[in-house]
Amino acid sequence: MKILVLNSGSSSIKYQFIDMDGEKPLASGQIERIGMDDAVVSHKFFTGNEEPKAVKETAAIYDHTAAIRRLLSDLAKPEYGVVEDPKEIAAVGHRVVHGGESLVESALITPEVKEMIRENIDLAPLHNPPNLAGIEAVEAILPDVPQVAVTDTAFHATMPRTAFLYALPYAMYMRHRVRRYGFHGTSHRYVSGRLSELMGRPLAGMKVITCHLGNGASVCAIEDGKSVDTSMGFTPLEGLVMGTRSGDIDPGIIPYLMNREEITIREMNSMLNKHSGLRGISGISGDMRQITQAMEQGDARAKDAYEMFVYRLRKYIGAYVAAMDGVDAIVFTGGIGENAAHVRADVCRRLTFFGVELDEEANAQVREGCITKPGSKVSAWVIPTNEELVIARDTAQIVRELARAGA
Repeated sequence: MKILVLNSGSSSIKYQFIDMDGEKPLASGQIERIGMDDAVVSHKFFTGNEEPKAVKETAAIYDHTAAIRRLLSDLAKPEYGVVEDPKEIAAVGHRVVHGGESLVESALITPEVKEMIRENIDLAPLHNPPNLAGIEAVEAILPDVPQVAVTDTAFHATMPRTAFLYALPYAMYMRHRVRRYGFHGTSHRYVSGRLSELMGRPLAGMKVITCHLGNGASVCAIEDGKSVDTSMGFTPLEGLVMGTRSGDIDPGIIPYLMNREEITIREMNSMLNKHSGLRGISGISGDMRQITQAMEQGDARAKDAYEMFVYRLRKYIGAYVAAMDGVDAIVFTGGIGENAAHVRADVCRRLTFFGVELDEEANAQVREGCITKPGSKVSAWVIPTNEELVIARDTAQIVRELARAGA
């Protein structure tokens, strides 16, 4: 079974094409600047055990339907295609950012499911509309191919009320659905499942803390395989210091600065989401690589940004150890989590109280695996995330169930 996985943004579509027989990626790519005469089309295709071959072109692509037509054409092109006919696509899985309280598990896309996605546009106004646009583009081109929605928020639907409610007037939750939803759910779900495989232990009975660290970053407390708390909240703004997002701040700062700076809600929102975090503190960049380089060259503000990032991460890990009354394993993933050994080291060196004993050599070398010493009471791991594979697996499972039901 071959599954096409789509992540549709407002002006871009990322995709991966996976053969579920062996879970092998066949092709991947993205189309950027949708709506422009010079949209950028990047396509990689895999041939056996060789390195993937890449093609990059510009083209006039004016909407999501045209973008889907182009990527389907690329998948079937004789010179670098991986299928003879798009009809080989058994199903399409879509990343949908927000499922709210209605779409709490992966689902076959029906008119009712599309309506649920629309109902949650208020909660994700920048993401759910283009997610829908991608779904409707596939409907127009491949009307007989089943589609599945996999939401970022679904994994966190198991959080207890004490974790997801805010201490606001309860009417704000009832009227406006203001609560903690959490994000990066497919990533936290994947790496916790992969941890179970690597450790040879079922998630049932385990307490795990997963750290998805990239430009956006979040921590998740997972008990018995279920999310019981996570650092992102009503929006992806809450929690850790991130590339350009502030993370946790005193809510009173917002009206204070709006008054002093005489700025609008829109400007305040932009400050918190696009001009804060590592970028705001350092004045240099939201990229951890550039922050690290500047810090090593003696830049004091870059050092502040780096140390704040590490400190906030350690605080959340400590809080989740307390919330679960212990921890068996800590996982690092995402661009920073997978590649910044110095970040992992600086976090783990101050977790010795919990029984984390870092193996410095393993931490410097491991691409996937354990980075603590054999006798460490709590193990720490590096596990590259694979959100597309989670979406493909869910899609394949739902399509198989659909086929069995129709048999």
